Amino acid sequence: MATSDSTQEQHDLVYRVAPGGSLQGDVRVPGDKSISHRAIMLGSLADGVTQVDGFLEGEDSLCTLQAFRDMGVHIERPDSGRVVIRGVGMHGLRAPAQPLYLGNSGTSMRLLAGLLSGQAFGSVLTGDSSLSKRPMKRVAEPLARMGANLTLQPGGLCPIRIEPAKLRAIEYRMPMASAQVKSCLMLAALYAEGETTLVEPAPCRDHTERMLQGFGYPVVVEGNIVRVRGGGTLRASTVDVPADISSAAFFLVGASICPGADLTLRHVGLNPTRIGVINILQGMGADIQVLRQYIAGGEPVADLRVRYADLRGIAIPEDQVPLAIDEFPALFVAAACAEGVTTLSGAEELRVKESDRIQTMADGLGVLGVAHEVKPDGIVIEGFGATGRFGSGSIDSHGDHRIAMAFTMASLRASGPLTILDCNNVATSFPGFAELVKRCGIPLAASHG
Repeated sequence: MATSDSTQEQHDLVYRVAPGGSLQGDVRVPGDKSISHRAIMLGSLADGVTQVDGFLEGEDSLCTLQAFRDMGVHIERPDSGRVVIRGVGMHGLRAPAQPLYLGNSGTSMRLLAGLLSGQAFGSVLTGDSSLSKRPMKRVAEPLARMGANLTLQPGGLCPIRIEPAKLRAIEYRMPMASAQVKSCLMLAALYAEGETTLVEPAPCRDHTERMLQGFGYPVVVEGNIVRVRGGGTLRASTVDVPADISSAAFFLVGASICPGADLTLRHVGLNPTRIGVINILQGMGADIQVLRQYIAGGEPVADLRVRYADLRGIAIPEDQVPLAIDEFPALFVAAACAEGVTTLSGAEELRVKESDRIQTMADGLGVLGVAHEVKPDGIVIEGFGATGRFGSGSIDSHGDHRIAMAFTMASLRASGPLTILDCNNVATSFPGFAELVKRCGIPLAASHG
């Protein structure tokens, strides 16, 4: 695994996708990235040996894994999605010899900022140039209220320098729904004196709450209120990581917009705080069937069958926005293929992802001839309907993996070839993406330069 910025950042991978592809088959996308991150973190802090199955061997998750190795945790090398973690307990981490390099992973950066704020040693969190442009004040400010000693770079950016501090519990009303902010503060609360109370303005993913409980740590959840008391312990557990619904979303959209498509996606995580993409697509008329539902590792999972449907534009309900925040690049492609107008509002969070996903998607849609209007907190997309097609052209993904994968699916309804630039970071969340889409019927060629 690369550990230096210069090695990680090779922004020259290009996808060239011919029109006329299809989506057929029976596939399983990689493991859930959010759960993979948290399994490494909590397994490292637990007493005993934790086994993780289905771990996402993408660059983001591997950065989290390497960070804990750098802090003295023995973690066996991933083998076909299986990871064995020999936990060191809540106070067993050791000071890293050098800054912890987290690549492109905002989840690693923000969650570790909370977890490390309560340690007895100092640390520095750093990342690649893309991560270094993403805002960190929204975790640093509430952490400071808890007594954390953090120093950011000008503009509230990383690297983040963390010095030892004694944390105290707080009550914090989150200004916007963000699982990363909530999880950061929950992990800090493990080391704080007293009971920390977090109030969400709207539901967002609850993997941290579920996994803490799975590791035997008491967490109180009452509607939109989460309470965590410091000073407890974690017990080693077995974690079964389901397939990532954020990765499945591209295939859900692709099959929905491609005439003749018929695709089954196996073992997909259907956490109720993550199913906004399914709710929104079904609201647009998508043909998505849940073939079976069961529980794996405390998380609801299912097999999904999706086939082509004539989509219609909708006003996306604001209560679904935090439940689909990572899936909107794919949903914008669905909106472009729908009959009528789709409107999105209340999605300011998209402005501070790996790219400004509202503007970056809007720019790409514009290249392909899709009428749209950008709003400060969303977008209005005028769909071309069942008989229309995207144009052809060159799309700059700005190093954002979800932008690159979304426009790959747009090729299914394109009138000519698409060239998608700066695709290296697809490997952060979806290793093997290019190979899988080719196997399912999309004519994609990936090359450097």
